[in-house]
Amino acid sequence: MVFVSPVFVFVFLPATLALYMLACLTRKTAVKNLALLFCSLVFYSWGGVKYTILLMISTVVNYVFGRLLEGEKHRKMVLVLSVVYNVGILFVFKYFNFFMDTTASIAQALHMDWSVAVPAITLPIGISFFTFQIMSYVFDVYLRKVETQKNILDLALYIMLFPQLIAGPIVRYIDVNQEIKERHTDGAMIHDGISRFIIGFNKKIFLANGMGYMADAVFAKVNEVNTPYAWLGAVCYALQIYMDFSSYSDMAIGLGKLFGFHFLENFNYPYISSSIREFWRRWHISLSSWFRDYVYIPLGGSRKGAKKTYRNLLIVFMLTGFWHGASWTFVIWGLYHGFFLVMERGRFGRWLERIPGIFKRVYTLVVVLVGWVFFRCETIGEAFTYLKAMFSFQFGHYNVLDILERMDREFWFLLLLSVIGSLPFLPKLKEKAGDSQAVGLAADIGLVVLFVCAVFYMVGADFNPFIYFRF
Repeated sequence: MVFVSPVFVFVFLPATLALYMLACLTRKTAVKNLALLFCSLVFYSWGGVKYTILLMISTVVNYVFGRLLEGEKHRKMVLVLSVVYNVGILFVFKYFNFFMDTTASIAQALHMDWSVAVPAITLPIGISFFTFQIMSYVFDVYLRKVETQKNILDLALYIMLFPQLIAGPIVRYIDVNQEIKERHTDGAMIHDGISRFIIGFNKKIFLANGMGYMADAVFAKVNEVNTPYAWLGAVCYALQIYMDFSSYSDMAIGLGKLFGFHFLENFNYPYISSSIREFWRRWHISLSSWFRDYVYIPLGGSRKGAKKTYRNLLIVFMLTGFWHGASWTFVIWGLYHGFFLVMERGRFGRWLERIPGIFKRVYTLVVVLVGWVFFRCETIGEAFTYLKAMFSFQFGHYNVLDILERMDREFWFLLLLSVIGSLPFLPKLKEKAGDSQAVGLAADIGLVVLFVCAVFYMVGADFNPFIYFRF
């Protein structure tokens, strides 16, 4: 089930809110938690009951790991077993086919016989997100940052809470454990939650899908586009993936507030960054901070000299790329970002600090756009073909009639809105408006009108899933 579907908007969400409001009448947090847990299981089971069973098994197994870590004996062994189990689950369901295909390709290149039957393994939706969330809980229990959750239903709620279950943000247990124990929802939280959900809903329906419509057309012509179209496609994809993923985070944060939870921000206008280092402090914050705290720092971080710092950065970003998908294009995308982070740690970074801010932003944006090409393309060869089109300065006309047909007034308007939406204009306008009731009322009316328009558009449009659902 997805947030931008009629069944969620017209059936699941109203039913969940009604059940939760009834649970609130009891004034018992345990009853509220049980109602939310039940609804979250229904939400996830919509994609297949067998995946819900896997999720429940992982919850029980990691609950046991957490309880075992309460003691003083064999804690490191328990931690290792938890990592083996959770990474093993990811490997089997997400990376096994990739590993077997890669092994077969190597065997074929070496003229070796390789005739192993590979079973078709379907990727459970959201497995990368909920597995990392589970692992963060076990790590924090091991590090004594949080106490072990003794109530398995409360731990299950933390793992399965539907707003962030399938596409993040990756919520840390330490950030919500007190709200699992006791929470209250007031009028201001409900207003903020509804507003945030509507903003994300409209970003997905109009901006993400609108930019994806053009990006798909351009990337489908990877062997035929000229330089201007190639850059247009890269820009549209950059806007699409930002609007797509940030819109889901907006909706998750908004829904969380409706039920009394405060999820941390996951994006902070990454395209205004002045360096790749800053970009990763603004992009997918919950993932980058996860790798920082649980991989980069344990490896030694930047405490053991420049060479080991560079090694640690490359390891972290190789894993970051691999987390996104079982493909060499994602690995290259991760290492590509890791390379520029290493460069910014040295002389290049010191030179970058001295140049004017506008050039820093141009450098960062170009690096990010080039990186998105690897992220978007199916193969490495396709990515390099596309990059060749971007930098070969070819301006001739090719077979791009379907691209031209999409370049209507609606597209240019949505492109402008997407650019504006990727910059911090609205927060600044809100800050200037202050507590003006007239401005607030106008904004609320505008959001309601946009939501109604988006709902009508959603009902009549083709389904376009969130990009990060496949991770």
